[in-house]
Amino acid sequence: MPVSGVAIRGQRSLLRQIREALAGGGPAQTRLDMVVRIIARSMVAEVCSLYMRRAGGEMELFATEGLELKAVHVTRMKPGEGLVGEIMKLGRPLNLADAPEHPAFSYRPETGEDPYHAFLGVPLLRGGRAIGVLVVQNRTERVYTEDEVEDLQIIAMVLAEMVAGGELITEDELKGVELAPHRPERLKGSKFADGLAYGVAVLHEPPVAPSQLLSEDVVAEEARLKAAISGLQAQIDQMLEGQHGLVEASYEVLDTYRMFAHDRGWNRSLEDAVRNGLTAEAAVERVRSEHRARLGQARDPYLRERLHDLEDLNDRLLRHLSGDGHVARELPNDAILIARNLGPADLLEYDRTKLRGLLLEEGSTASHAAIVARALDIPCVGRLHGLRDKVSEGDPVIVDAETGEAYLRPRPDVVTAIRARMDVRAQRRAEFAKLRDTPAFTRDGAKVTLLMNAGLDVDLDILEETGAEGIGLFRTEFQFMVAEEMPRFNAQAALYERVMDAAGDRPVTFRTLDLGGDKVLPYLEAEREDNPALGWRAIRMGLDRPALLRLQLRALIAAAKGRPLRIMFPLVANVDEFRAGRALVETEIAWAQRRGRPAPSRLDVGAMVEAPSMVWHLDALLPMTDFVSVGTNDLLQYMFAADRGNPRVADRYDPLSPPFLRAMEQIQRACAETGTPVSVCGEMAGRPLEAFALVALGFERLSMPPAGVGPVKQMVLSCDREAARRGVSALLRGSAGSVRNEIETLARKIYLAV
Repeated sequence: MPVSGVAIRGQRSLLRQIREALAGGGPAQTRLDMVVRIIARSMVAEVCSLYMRRAGGEMELFATEGLELKAVHVTRMKPGEGLVGEIMKLGRPLNLADAPEHPAFSYRPETGEDPYHAFLGVPLLRGGRAIGVLVVQNRTERVYTEDEVEDLQIIAMVLAEMVAGGELITEDELKGVELAPHRPERLKGSKFADGLAYGVAVLHEPPVAPSQLLSEDVVAEEARLKAAISGLQAQIDQMLEGQHGLVEASYEVLDTYRMFAHDRGWNRSLEDAVRNGLTAEAAVERVRSEHRARLGQARDPYLRERLHDLEDLNDRLLRHLSGDGHVARELPNDAILIARNLGPADLLEYDRTKLRGLLLEEGSTASHAAIVARALDIPCVGRLHGLRDKVSEGDPVIVDAETGEAYLRPRPDVVTAIRARMDVRAQRRAEFAKLRDTPAFTRDGAKVTLLMNAGLDVDLDILEETGAEGIGLFRTEFQFMVAEEMPRFNAQAALYERVMDAAGDRPVTFRTLDLGGDKVLPYLEAEREDNPALGWRAIRMGLDRPALLRLQLRALIAAAKGRPLRIMFPLVANVDEFRAGRALVETEIAWAQRRGRPAPSRLDVGAMVEAPSMVWHLDALLPMTDFVSVGTNDLLQYMFAADRGNPRVADRYDPLSPPFLRAMEQIQRACAETGTPVSVCGEMAGRPLEAFALVALGFERLSMPPAGVGPVKQMVLSCDREAARRGVSALLRGSAGSVRNEIETLARKIYLAV
């Protein structure tokens, strides 16, 4: 029976033997045979075999010690076939006491593996993708120890880098082996931020380079690791300071996060990997792979959230090891960033002058990365299943965020087509730029005020170039989402003051924190909820945590410095919530005046109409408000009971349908009758065809993403509002599930530019 732990305790010796064997030169097969022989001897195994993935997906036996040599380069298994195929599919080890009893076992008589029962196989992972499988076997029925599994995984990790780096097999000898995907692929996902981009792939988590895998001094490397872990723990401990009295939930989640950082199991796994001969950086990647294998396929949202916590800890630790607190690195021109997902601040730390597009394996239209991508006008496609394993650093990539697709290693004709479409978009942008200073009047003389949605510092830079007449929705939660800790009073006030300064005489409407639901902060996490979109979020959270809301209101009042101030509360579901929110504003105004600080010269307090309940209670709400704004994104999902973050249902219901348009008409009419200013600030306002319907319904204030201002202004200038009103009014009496086609036909009839 093999002796447990032999490989590790001689891990560095084993790796040195492999390198010495390779340095001897000779034919590729001779070198491969020598490698599996060394591993078998070190692992005290009777069989060691190396399988490599062919371009067609088949697994081929490339070398063996213990099986029949005549099977080498003869035995091939189809994708997913046998135990080797199972390991490739799962991307993690398979440890069996009696391999022939496993349902996936595939018997190949030419290998002569009949006597062997104990089986341990691990994948050779390269950039998160399996390129081969390393197997050891023994006659005795037994389960290999955890140490032995760990040993073989580390060996496989090093072998994968040697293969990819040409140390094990030369490029010519590797012909036909699929080290990385090379064929053109088209992936269908979801559009997160509109646009087109063509460039080269940059992996958000680049694989560790071969030169960084093995350490020369275990003691020194262990000291580096311990110092980095201590620095990480100190950083998180510091984040907790001063949080006790501010927000209870904030302190609780930070404390949980700190527990992860201090977890002995996590620390011990890192230390063991370093003692086995890996560098600290390689140890972090090694432990990261374990976490992904264990939690990556979990369906439980809580477990997946924990995986993101652990991923973030690993990233932070790598930054401490490098001595750099930033994830950003030098980008090539025309970079397309590839990631499974991105944290709140990650995208902002890349050079936006070189970043052309973003592709995500996970995420949603309401995710942090998608929100920031829209703010930066970076085309983004998400929910691209298997993306990270199908693309390599430097691959040419197309982001088609008009159709929600990604093209990996595209054919020349596809590149030509996308470039032509990009040229058309550039020409249209030039046309929109010419309209920047033109007032938005319809052909029959109706003025439509076009405003911009914002939420980040970077938005202020493009306010002038869009031609927007102000900021109709400033999402204050963005500052919280991109920060690593709760923004204090001074930080909040400074941002709000910069926004007002940038806007000058143009109006700015600040929406108070719209957190909860799909906007979860790393340091402010509510209890798990079955239906978070219907749960503890927005004004509900603010009223239950008045210290948080009052601090924000206080910062807004301070930032105004006696100038006009517009404050809006999100997701007001009944009039009592608005009344309570407005009372807090008045309390903070009085607090400032008692201390001799200036009150705003004019104060407007409004509510967002997003909950259907308010559509039928506007007679009570409107007299209390100075203005209202319709949040069409949430109103649509609540009206149709369709989670806008769920691709299975989000696209089934159209805002251009009679029920939704009737609700919008009812809101506009109620506001007109009471003289209450009303605007629309959802995604609907930034799309020319949908904006056409809104103008036809009588809405005269539209707030939209920056990229929407030009196209919507062009639509307004070509629109006859009275003709549009008559046509849309007739369509509202229809029974169709959507009247999009009819509205588009109507728009064409009156020569509308959409």
